Amino acid sequence: MPSDPLLQQVLNGVDGTDDRVNEIVSSLISHLHSFVAEVRPTEREWLAGLDFLAETGQRWCGPHRNEFILLSDMLGLTTAVDDVNHAGPEGMTPSSVQGPFHSPAPARELGDWIATGPERERGTPAVVHGRVLGTDGTPVPGALVDVWQADDAGLYDSQDEEQELGNLRALLTAGPDGGYWFRTIRPSSYPVPVDGTAGRLLRAIGRHPMRPAHVHLQVSAPGYRTLTTHVFLAGDPYLDSDAAYAVKPELVREPVRREGPDERWGMDMPFEELEFDVRLVREEAR
Repeated sequence: MPSDPLLQQVLNGVDGTDDRVNEIVSSLISHLHSFVAEVRPTEREWLAGLDFLAETGQRWCGPHRNEFILLSDMLGLTTAVDDVNHAGPEGMTPSSVQGPFHSPAPARELGDWIATGPERERGTPAVVHGRVLGTDGTPVPGALVDVWQADDAGLYDSQDEEQELGNLRALLTAGPDGGYWFRTIRPSSYPVPVDGTAGRLLRAIGRHPMRPAHVHLQVSAPGYRTLTTHVFLAGDPYLDSDAAYAVKPELVREPVRREGPDERWGMDMPFEELEFDVRLVREEAR
């Protein structure tokens, strides 16, 4: 039992009908009171922290941006939550953070170009392909593969007036062999948005805002646990210092340079080929 009478009084007030909510709130209260006892913030510092949180919600959260997700990413908390929720059996593709830029993607056909803006003319063409499999190697036909990425300048569609919403995004349906593929441009490493409260925090603690180049995938299929993950490009200078702490060695792939033309992928110019198989775990394996 807590020795602090104030803490005990506050904990005694937690008596809701949901045991899990009671557990979470009681633990949060205990940790926050311990934080205050350890750090001994001044009243000015405490109010500054509350103002920081208020500004985060009021100014920097909206339909296309959630600064609280970004703050969670930058503090490693999103990866920590991901790790305690999505540890799977051997052979499962590791999960990774969703990030703050996921939004509904347009349905596209396998092999479509998902780069439809000016980046297609200036960026390095790329083909991304792979198969959706179970952990035992069984193909998962009809799996939904939700894809999103930044462009060659490191911007998502919601950040860039030159891009239409839905650019560099796709909702694909895997083929009978679990295969998926699409044509795009090579993504770039990029800084997370630093104009809001997350950027202010990064500057205050002396950290860079860079994320290594990657493509996001969220893969789902009936009977399988939905997987949110990344494929990172080997050789990126920020692989060892990702601002979101999301890089896992199993998710890094080396793009292969192809000179073209290549009938298999319908490419008539030099391009990069990136292969990434996704292995899902069955729901009953939780």
